[in-house]
Amino acid sequence: MEVTNRYITIKNNIDGVPQHSDFELKAADFVLSLQPGSKDVIVKNLYMSVDPYQINRMKSYSSTQTTTSFGYANAIHPGEAIEAYGLGKVVASGNPDFQKDDLVVGFLSWGEYCVIKPGGMLSKLDPLGFPLSNHVGTLGIAGLTAYAGFFKVCKPKKGEKVFVSAASGAVGNMVGQYAKLFGCYVVGCAGTKEKVVLLKEKLGFDDAFNYKEETDLKSTLERYFPDGIDIYFDNVGGEMQEAAVDRMNIFGRVAVCGVISQYTDEKIQATPNMVDVVYKRITIQGFLAGDYLNLFPEFVSRTSDHLRAGKIQSLEDIYDGVENIPSAFISLFQGKNVGKIIVRVAKD
Repeated sequence: MEVTNRYITIKNNIDGVPQHSDFELKAADFVLSLQPGSKDVIVKNLYMSVDPYQINRMKSYSSTQTTTSFGYANAIHPGEAIEAYGLGKVVASGNPDFQKDDLVVGFLSWGEYCVIKPGGMLSKLDPLGFPLSNHVGTLGIAGLTAYAGFFKVCKPKKGEKVFVSAASGAVGNMVGQYAKLFGCYVVGCAGTKEKVVLLKEKLGFDDAFNYKEETDLKSTLERYFPDGIDIYFDNVGGEMQEAAVDRMNIFGRVAVCGVISQYTDEKIQATPNMVDVVYKRITIQGFLAGDYLNLFPEFVSRTSDHLRAGKIQSLEDIYDGVENIPSAFISLFQGKNVGKIIVRVAKD
């Protein structure tokens, strides 16, 4: 059987803020059967993730394209299918580990169908009674990033003071919720009054502020953290990182998850005070979710328990249709999203 597969590509490398004109919706004939002896798996994509880091793959050059061993950091060239984390259903399989109609998660593509070659990242999914979209966000890579970053990189102690930037985003909101459950004092920042209210009233942050209303970030953090910061979970880089490090306590930890302020403008290069880093013995560590894939079972088990108990809220911003993937992606760089942006490519 043959169908038409619609998928998203880039028309050209993107070296600034992404625009709709940078993307193209293509269509191609797609065969839903496999040749005898094939070990491939054909997947119908249901839910796809869009994430800020992907802009680095779309640039004409980024150091991220050469400094990791994970395939999801490789350069994307114009016209190519764009790999992304997602959830789908098996249409046909030559791999004995997968059967027709299995639900799967892994690195699929921004399209309606994809072929996963042997060795590709693909796992069977037990939905555990949760909406399928949760497994792309709260129980997916974004959630794992928050879990591993907070518990393994930050190494928290009960009662410590935690600051989270981009706190209403896919990772930041989860970090704040984990930190509160663990027994920390948590302050987050976001870019609108509505997001600040959400952080405090729905997610249980102790306090939050709109960074766009602040003229001096160092003074702002002094106001919110009179006794200093023990842990800073950094999603933005730039001036916010510089201000947070300035307020860190002795033996403070900074987990650098992302630097979205610098992804589309590499001229933004604020620098922490390295004298503070030395004399306060501050640890600053970058990390990737791929470093902690071994934690996935532990992460899913603990987080699903919290979800069932109502102790963690799942924040999702869902777009419909493969044609809206570019809009969903672009919105990440406009600060429009609340929680995890997910594209529903097809109905469950």
